[in-house]
Formats: sequence, structure tokens, C-alpha cells
Amino acid sequence: MSRPVVVCCAITGSRPRKADNPAVPVAPAEQVESAQDAFESGATLLHLHVRDDNENPSFDPDRFATVMEGVARYCPGMVVELSTGGVDGDPSQRLAMLPLRPEMVALAPGSFNMPGGVYLNPPDVVHELGQAVVRMGIKPTLELFDLSMLYATAALIGQGLLPERPHFHIVLGGQAALPARRQVLDFMVAEIRDLFPDASWMASGLGSHQDLVMDWALSLGGHIRTGLEDNIRLTRHALAESNGQLVRRAVARCMDYGCRPANVAETRRMLGLPEHS
Repeated sequence: MSRPVVVCCAITGSRPRKADNPAVPVAPAEQVESAQDAFESGATLLHLHVRDDNENPSFDPDRFATVMEGVARYCPGMVVELSTGGVDGDPSQRLAMLPLRPEMVALAPGSFNMPGGVYLNPPDVVHELGQAVVRMGIKPTLELFDLSMLYATAALIGQGLLPERPHFHIVLGGQAALPARRQVLDFMVAEIRDLFPDASWMASGLGSHQDLVMDWALSLGGHIRTGLEDNIRLTRHALAESNGQLVRRAVARCMDYGCRPANVAETRRMLGLPEHS
């Protein structure tokens, strides 16, 4: 029987602009439409950033709420994971959307340098985010951009600042993430399985590494992520036409490994989330 794989789609991100690829959805209505396309193509987990009217990263709760409402209407059961990260802005703003009580939020348990700035996650902000997700019963996705963040997560769980069964996102490739090397992913996955035996995990490759990292993750029994946040191209010479197109390509890769995209019920069960009512 084929293995169900959660396909996550990161539809917008904080970096790509329409000048880079006109298909990047920025306005809330565009994001809802793009999320529906991704959902109907096989994605059941939506990773969401929002932007302001000038395409700059935003933590505006009203924009998050608008997209969440649209996704609930047009993508029944799809899990929405709100981003709390970014290079720009006051880190304390990242908690502004938590009263919306999303089912999941993505957070990085440490800071690191990026081209053009610092992806700043001070300990006080990480602790406050952790306490909030525990208090509100929100499932965290721990985004791992370097090895130390894995052990930082273990420390936070030991302090009661994060739930005991997190979901991990291993980020490979690019100038700021772990290198896209198979042995790096092998080691990260082995450590996750040793330290967090009940945790789920997915991996993503940035830019041209996207397909290769998907292949590695599928071969190792993990879940996968795609979308215009991570990669605006279909090939070296062609821009992706939509998030749905990237999801359909990810689904095809699942089939190559004897897997299939998980449905809503399977996704929720594997991520430890309540059933969709």
C-alpha cells in the first residue's frame, strides 16, 4: 500500500515579488485563489505569509484572518500554518496573529544571518512564542536552518516552552540555510528520530534544490514542501506558472517513490491535529 505524504505549499513567502514572478500571490484574494489551486492539486498543508499593499512582509492579523477565512471556505480541512518569521520588522510583532488561534504556526528557535539582514529570533521572543503556542494549543513547526536549532528545540521542550511532539521543517540550500547535501539531511533526520521519536518532519530545498531535496525526503520517509516562496521557477529557463503547478510536480514525484499525497484526514492524523468537522 502506498505511503501517504503530506504536501505543504508555501504560496507567498516574505521575499519573492511580482517583479520576480507575476504568479506570486500577494493580495489576500489572490492568496485564497492560489491556496485553492494548491489544495485541489494535492496540498493539504498551507504555509502562509501575508504582505501589505506594497508587497512588503506584514504581520497584520486582519490580512491573516481574511486568508484563513477564505481557505476554510474553499479548501475544507486544509491545515493552515502561519509564519512568525522574517528578516524585517519588530520581532514582537510576530505574536500579533496568534489570537486568531491557527492550527499551526512556524517558528525558528534561533537567529542566523541572511543576505541583506539578520533573521532575528531573540530568546525572549522565542520563549514568548513557545509559551503562547503551549497555552493556546497550537501545533508548532520548528524551522531548522542550522543544526544548533535542533538542540535548542530539545532544550525548549525540556523547559516546557514547546509541546513534546513538534513538527520539523528542515531547510536546505540557499545562502542562509543548511547546505543541500544528502549527508546533512541524513544526519538531521537521524537526530530527529533519536531525540524526538514521535515527531513528524518535512524537508524543503530552496531554488534549484527543490526537486532534489524532495527526492531525498521521500526516500527517507518524510514529508515535502513546495511553493513559490521557496522556488519561483519550474526549470532553469522557465518561471513557474502557479503554486498549483509546483504542487502537481511534487505529487508526481511522490508517485515516483511509491507514495501518494495524503488526504485531509491522513494529514491531520500524522500531524497530531483534530479531525476536520
